[in-house]
Amino acid sequence: MLATDLGLFLAARRARLSPGEAGLVSHGRRRVPGLRREEVAVLAGVSSDYYTRLEQGRERAPSASVLDGIARALDLGPDARDHLFRLAGVPTGDRTPPTDRADDDLRQLLGEWPHLPAVIINRRLDVLACNTIAEALYSDFADPGNLARMTFLDQAGRTFFADWARAAEVSVAHLRQALGHHPDDPRLLALTGELAAADDDFRRLWARHDVRGKAYETKTFRHSAVGDLTLTYRTFDVRGASGQQLIVYRAAPGSRDADAVRLLGMLTDARRDHAPYTPAGWGRYQRSQAA
Repeated sequence: MLATDLGLFLAARRARLSPGEAGLVSHGRRRVPGLRREEVAVLAGVSSDYYTRLEQGRERAPSASVLDGIARALDLGPDARDHLFRLAGVPTGDRTPPTDRADDDLRQLLGEWPHLPAVIINRRLDVLACNTIAEALYSDFADPGNLARMTFLDQAGRTFFADWARAAEVSVAHLRQALGHHPDDPRLLALTGELAAADDDFRRLWARHDVRGKAYETKTFRHSAVGDLTLTYRTFDVRGASGQQLIVYRAAPGSRDADAVRLLGMLTDARRDHAPYTPAGWGRYQRSQAA
């Protein structure tokens, strides 16, 4: 029996949930990690035979109530629950094909934020637009055109992302979510195939079937010009452009990270003016970093 994407997702998530985490008492030696199929069935309120057929691809039309029960049984978060529904063919929201070009007015808006790095991405993690200070933030990369390629394929990625393992997990989970939205997207399939062929870590993380979207988080970057900087980011859906998101980074006011962001601004000004990057505050900043 050929497993479906839905079946592979269910099996992967079942294997990661222990009986204790699911509120069950485990008896005897377990041959497989995680929950058994019959345990998921009990927790979801369906028959063991029905759940087995679903996981094996022999049942292809589960109802929304059944999916809700399975989502609760597997302790799925909101992003993973929506992914489950999409894999089962049950609509959960906007299914409009993605657009790959940022609106001109939005590009102009980014340019009016000279002190906040801001980028627009799509579900494939393609960088569709960014302002000049975001270009400076990503200047260590040879081709800052896709966040997943930057993470896994660019040699700068494992240095630039201070917590590379976390960045890698999040990147893969975003792509898995994207595939749930658009399973036949040729560019997305080509991207995941390229990453899987090139990187062992990607293949391992892809097999976990983690799913999540961007929201609010803190990241530390190791930039070759300004050193370490820790930024929080907020993510906003772009209305009228399916799948596009605006990401805005900021540093805590008065922090060394805010100083580093200001230096990124000086770097962009120097590049724009074709002048050497020698701001007066550079020496003071280096001394403060060493303190």
